[in-house]
Amino acid sequence: MSKETSTRSEVRVALSRERVLQGALEVADTAGLAALTMRSLAESVGVKPMSLYHYVAGKEDILDGIVDSVFSEIELPTPGGDWRAENRKRARSAREVLRRHPWATALMQSRTSPGPATLRHHNAVIRSLREAGFSVVMTAHAFALLDSYINGFALSETSLPINGPETVTEVADSMMHLFDPAAYPHLLEFTTEHVLAPGYDYGAEFEYGLDLLLDGLQRAIGDHGAGAGSSGPHP
Repeated sequence: MSKETSTRSEVRVALSRERVLQGALEVADTAGLAALTMRSLAESVGVKPMSLYHYVAGKEDILDGIVDSVFSEIELPTPGGDWRAENRKRARSAREVLRRHPWATALMQSRTSPGPATLRHHNAVIRSLREAGFSVVMTAHAFALLDSYINGFALSETSLPINGPETVTEVADSMMHLFDPAAYPHLLEFTTEHVLAPGYDYGAEFEYGLDLLLDGLQRAIGDHGAGAGSSGPHP
């Protein structure tokens, strides 16, 4: 066996589908999803682009794979646990995961070939709601509301020019110069009395909104799971 053949064999052994997908995650996290190509991924893991096809079928397979990897990082509701506590835990975990992978929010909603981690995630959330007494219809309402809130908040956090309390004053001041404050008194009041207040953090709003959702869902099913077993609409 030549030295070149031996080197290629060593690379082939060192690679795996998991390593390729991890490399894809790293490229997306570092440079964004648009930068993820077969060439950039091959460079990331140290092989020629054609070598990747031993482990993935192509770009679409990679996208499905990294979405499943992101889902695998989200903490799941524990079977038999209190539904509010478990879904709060899941929501917090999902938010943190999406902050680590800011490209993932939109992509996760667009894929149609879910992997095992994705299926486990959805099944665990549905199970926690059904065990709490949510009907199938109320489970659908709750799942849609919670995911819309989590994903929407994550998208706002990654899109807003404000990135933590330390950037609030700079961004707010630059925006205030674009309009006549006298023409927008309520916006001026909100900005000066709230946004520019010491310690303001947009991210802190997540917990407040999550509490409102969980409180509303609890009222919808009643303290004893009044929606259990019913297939009709609920107030």
